Amino acid sequence: MDVPSDLVSVVGKTTLKKSLKTSDEATAKRCLWPVIQQWQREFDLLRAQRTLVEADLELAVWQHYTDSVERDEARRQNLPTQNDIDEAIERAVGYVQKESIDINDPLALLDAGLEVQVLQDCLRGAKSVDAKARKAKLSALRKHLATGETALIEHEVDAFLARNKLVLTRGSPDRKALARMMMRAEIEALRRAQERDEGDYSGVPLDPIVKPASGSARVLAGPGESIVEVFELYSAENPNQVKADTLNQARRNIGLFAQFVGSTYPVKLISKKNVREWKALLLKYPVKAAESKVFRGMSFEQTVQHNAQVGKPTITPRTVNRHLSSLGAFCRWLVSHGYLDQNPVDGMTLNKEKHSKTLTFSAEQLNVIFRSPLFTGCRRDDQPRFIKQPGNVMIRDHRYWVPLIMLFSGARPGEIGQLAIDDLREEHGQWIMHITDDGEGDKSVKNDNSRRILPVHEQLLELGLIDYHSRLKLSGQTRLFPEAKRNPRGQMMADFSRMFSRYLSGLGIKKGRGYSQYSFRHGAADALRRAGYLDHEFTFLMGHGDTSMTGRYGMIPQGLLEKRIELINTIAYPGLDIDHLKTL
Repeated sequence: MDVPSDLVSVVGKTTLKKSLKTSDEATAKRCLWPVIQQWQREFDLLRAQRTLVEADLELAVWQHYTDSVERDEARRQNLPTQNDIDEAIERAVGYVQKESIDINDPLALLDAGLEVQVLQDCLRGAKSVDAKARKAKLSALRKHLATGETALIEHEVDAFLARNKLVLTRGSPDRKALARMMMRAEIEALRRAQERDEGDYSGVPLDPIVKPASGSARVLAGPGESIVEVFELYSAENPNQVKADTLNQARRNIGLFAQFVGSTYPVKLISKKNVREWKALLLKYPVKAAESKVFRGMSFEQTVQHNAQVGKPTITPRTVNRHLSSLGAFCRWLVSHGYLDQNPVDGMTLNKEKHSKTLTFSAEQLNVIFRSPLFTGCRRDDQPRFIKQPGNVMIRDHRYWVPLIMLFSGARPGEIGQLAIDDLREEHGQWIMHITDDGEGDKSVKNDNSRRILPVHEQLLELGLIDYHSRLKLSGQTRLFPEAKRNPRGQMMADFSRMFSRYLSGLGIKKGRGYSQYSFRHGAADALRRAGYLDHEFTFLMGHGDTSMTGRYGMIPQGLLEKRIELINTIAYPGLDIDHLKTL
């Protein structure tokens, strides 16, 4: 098995090999997986040993401070006291009297009082030497702290890492941070020693990082009990039956949480404190950090710390909530399976913004869009830069139809892009679109309410959507928009969504955030409101409300369909002129 590239320097080799001690292929296959699992666990442990968590830093600082203070106190206790000197004087006097020493003999007196002299010199000398040494070291530590030098503390860092089975290479960001914090702890300990030289034992640390650790040293999960390992059980079960892309996004989000608490942190110990502290850092986490060279090789916390210096834009509260939502869903499963007693994410999400940031197009903007080369003729249709340029090439695939269908239905772009030929059909003499995940291919819907029947707006009929449908059906196509593709994450037309955003910028409509493909969908909702409908009266058209059984089975009574046709045809945009598209 290949050793992960980031661990080669620690493991000391690029490949791991182990004999399975069998020539039988079936037996070898059974024996192979446990070996691979053990190696993977060792890799996780090594990664955990190479990354410090907050508990490690707290423990290192407080241990070094208290150990330094205790060593100083032990040294003081081993120095001779005044009582020791007084007792030595009494013994010397007794010796002189007992042995009838001639007090006029200086050598005899020196011999008798030698113990007293040694004790007095020891006390005076030790105090003087210690005070000078402390002063010199305190001065040196402060200078080193200011310049980034760590030589005076490296032996203490090595000792802490060895005691806690951590592996940090010299010069790594984690090791530098640990060394600097331990230097600050020793500076505080030296201050206590100076105070005690004056008989003052009331001093307490002034540096805010020097405080009792909130927890003990890191706890390692048993086999199969780490957050990452248990998440894979959750993923395999997929209790909410979410799409693969949603599950992969959750894996990335929870991987970020596991990186924060430690990859070998037991899943059963996830606490509200863990979630609270993670959320606080998420609010400072930069956008697309994993893709940025600025943060390459940095851990989650290092990325946040470094971004405080480089000032990259941070993720939005909505994105923070997505991370918390992923963790919350996982923790609900942990509760139901007995790993946790309660969900630590409950009540932790940020308050949602009252208004959507997606803006709707004005009639003037819509006229600019639908009179632009994408809809009226471009130079070439194979590259975005040519689509912006006027020409004779008429685009009549999903790039043309999806914006128009969104405008007059409010459907999501992915729902439209995946439509099968048979999803656009006649019911009771009326054309309808059936938004569903039934049928061939990798069709999907956002949720159960997304399955629904939408009448085809009269404007779309006039624009020729049914003629387009008929041509594709006659050619043997099974999809309404065969050129609409999913990206590797399974997202329908993600490439067109990006292209359209850039296209809007080229038209001078989009400046920063706000306008996007979804502006058509929001515009349809606003049009229904202008027609006098309340939100709860049309949410089912947007895929939010209760669609009952009509969406699931694709059947709808004629009377209900006629009401929906009336509703959908009220979508109108005063000032919009698209008559030119009906003749092209």
